[in-house]
Amino acid sequence: QVQLVESGGGLVQAGDSLRLSCAASGGTFSNYAMGWFRQAPGKEREFVSAINWNGRYYADFAQGRFTISRDNAQNTVYLQMNSLKPEDTAVYYCAARRGNTGGLMSRIATYDSWGQGTQVTVSS
Repeated sequence: QVQLVESGGGLVQAGDSLRLSCAASGGTFSNYAMGWFRQAPGKEREFVSAINWNGRYYADFAQGRFTISRDNAQNTVYLQMNSLKPEDTAVYYCAARRGNTGGLMSRIATYDSWGQGTQVTVSS
């Protein structure tokens, strides 16, 4: 399994931007589809965005505000978050799944490697 380490979280004000990074090691990064998920206090973990060879995928709340990208040479996936809202406050997790894994990109159970998470707090 690939190991994942997120960074880039922090405390920002509503309307600000943040870019999260997720560095991968221990595997052939280009063989993995990558996803971002988040979990707010008292809520279940939810899908944010994902990227594979077929394209990019976004939750409705992320569409138009967040952009996922990857740099296979740097073994890193990014999540650019713009126009942040207080309801975006959560721990954000990076996840990886092997390229031949089937199922929806938003399905948590299809990912087999997870990072430790990075806190994003958006104040109003």
